[in-house]
Amino acid sequence: MAKPLFKNYSYDFDKNERKILNNFCRQALKQIESDPKLAAESRTFTSLSEKLNSSGTVKLTKEEKTKLVLQLKENLKYLQSKMKKGWFLKRWLFKSMYVQYSSLFEKYFED
Repeated sequence: MAKPLFKNYSYDFDKNERKILNNFCRQALKQIESDPKLAAESRTFTSLSEKLNSSGTVKLTKEEKTKLVLQLKENLKYLQSKMKKGWFLKRWLFKSMYVQYSSLFEKYFED
C-alpha cells in the first residue's frame, strides 16, 4: 500500500481540548520567550495559540504539529516521572494533567 503524499493537519478540537492546548501553549511560551535562541519555537507556539483561539477547525502546519507533539511527549514523560516520585497530593494533581494530555495525544497525535 502506498503512503499518502499529503497529510491532513486539520483538527476539530472541542471547547475543553482547545482550552487545555491553549494553556499548554501559553506555558511553553512563558518558558521559551526569554531565550533568543528559541525564537522559531516562540513564533510557532504564538501562531498555534492564535489558531486555537479562533473558532472552527484548526489547520496546523507540519512544523506546528511536530513541535506540539514533541512538547506533549516531553511533558507526558515529565509528568509521569513526577507522579512516580511524589506523595499522594502531588500524584493526584499531576495525574489529572497527565490524563488530559495523554488523552489528547492518543486521540489526535499518536501515529
